[in-house]
Amino acid sequence: MPENNLKGSRFPEKPAQPAVRALEGAGYFSLEQLAAATEAELLELHGMGPNAMEKLRKAMADNGLSFKG
Repeated sequence: MPENNLKGSRFPEKPAQPAVRALEGAGYFSLEQLAAATEAELLELHGMGPNAMEKLRKAMADNGLSFKG
């Protein structure tokens, strides 16, 4: 998966900047780390929305990962 240019985080290509900032601010820097979180927990982060979650769901599924719960 290509890396975006924000602090070396590894999320889907061309993510919305507010979503990436929200994830990084909460300590998530890779899809693997997101597997320890529920979708509800991530949606509580300021900057996360339905579009960002859909991109994350797809990226995680493409990499054999899923959210907790």
